[in-house]
Amino acid sequence: MRLKKLAAAAAAVSFAFALSACGGSSASSDSANDNSQAADTNTEASGDQVVINFFHRWPNDPKNTMFKNLIAKYEEENPNVKINMDCILNDQYKEKIRMIVGTDEVPDIFSSWSGSFAKEMIDSGNVLDLTSVFEDDPEWADTIADVSKGPFTFDGKLMAVPWSQDGKAFFYNKRIFEENGLEVPKTWDEFINVLDKLKAAGYETPITEGLKDQWAILHYLGTMNQRMVDPEVLAADYDPATGEFTDPAYVDVLEKWQQLTSYMGEVATAIDHETARNTYFATEESPIMYLQFAEINIMKDAVNFDYGFFNFPAFSEGKGDPNALTGAPEGFMISNKAKNRDECIKFLKWLVSVDGGAVALTTEAGDLTSVKGAITAENALPAQIEALETIDSASQMAPWFDNACDASIYTVFGQGASAIASGDETPEQVMTAVQAAASELRAKQ
Repeated sequence: MRLKKLAAAAAAVSFAFALSACGGSSASSDSANDNSQAADTNTEASGDQVVINFFHRWPNDPKNTMFKNLIAKYEEENPNVKINMDCILNDQYKEKIRMIVGTDEVPDIFSSWSGSFAKEMIDSGNVLDLTSVFEDDPEWADTIADVSKGPFTFDGKLMAVPWSQDGKAFFYNKRIFEENGLEVPKTWDEFINVLDKLKAAGYETPITEGLKDQWAILHYLGTMNQRMVDPEVLAADYDPATGEFTDPAYVDVLEKWQQLTSYMGEVATAIDHETARNTYFATEESPIMYLQFAEINIMKDAVNFDYGFFNFPAFSEGKGDPNALTGAPEGFMISNKAKNRDECIKFLKWLVSVDGGAVALTTEAGDLTSVKGAITAENALPAQIEALETIDSASQMAPWFDNACDASIYTVFGQGASAIASGDETPEQVMTAVQAAASELRAKQ
């Protein structure tokens, strides 16, 4: 315990000097010295100046520049406010925010994934309940997509402001479907029938994926578990204290996974997701690929054909919600230790609004905003608008697998599914390993 406290303290000290990680605001220099001075002013603001520490996970462009410009604009409109921005990339961000969220050095505003990651932040006891913020300003609150609020609601309390939203769907080549008389499949059997017809038409790889990326495999497995397994059983199994994974539905999922990967070609296990997208889907060699809506902007210059989306097909024997959409919003939390809560709330409401950063998030950074009405036919790609409509029509958002359960579980699942795809393990063998991992996890609780 003492080692953990020392580590947390060290991380807190590290955070205080980390503002050189990415440019802070219009008033700050990119040099480490100027950023260090900015950190000092956060402790003792002079006069009526309000200082806000803002921490997120997007140090690369276009988002880094987007945030810099937004902050500069806000500071110009609010000259009494200075925003110190710090940002580091995903895995480092996860490690760092986990270390400091339970300390006195927790940032005033910080980005958060939804699901289990958000709950971990909340369990620190340092996250501000934002329910009243939404209730007190219904005009603003109503602009935030309801489907994005749910994943940040815990025990009836809204604990974050949703910022972006994403979903996962099968993208398909409309021309190839039309030429082969194919309709969008709604069930698994219809889906397999489509793949068989495409293969018969000469498409050796009717569906492509880069199985070298574990996260890509997990996106499949998370969706398939959600579709197949009874929701109460799934919730109990994803809970570290009660997970057993003995329901035979999990074996059914892995058998269907085995069936699906047989259509992905011989090189699927040797390539990554990006290679599969650019080499097979974008060149029209593979008519179908399971993609995130965030990839629409990435593909805009590489894909020169019309494509559409369809949700993961329903399993006839499945007990889950067939109309759920795998994906999740990301958002921003406010520390309950923030000295200037009202100013933090004001800035965050501005950032997540049409007049603030909502439009730029989609038009400049390519992500889908959670703010309704922010993107239109005039400022967004047609596919982005269709993607938002797909998200809005979903019955609920099913979290990414690696946001839904402990890493010791999804890692074994992902490694096992990779071994199934390469023919090295059976579904039964994989589930035996998952059950063993679940037993070890329960023992630690």
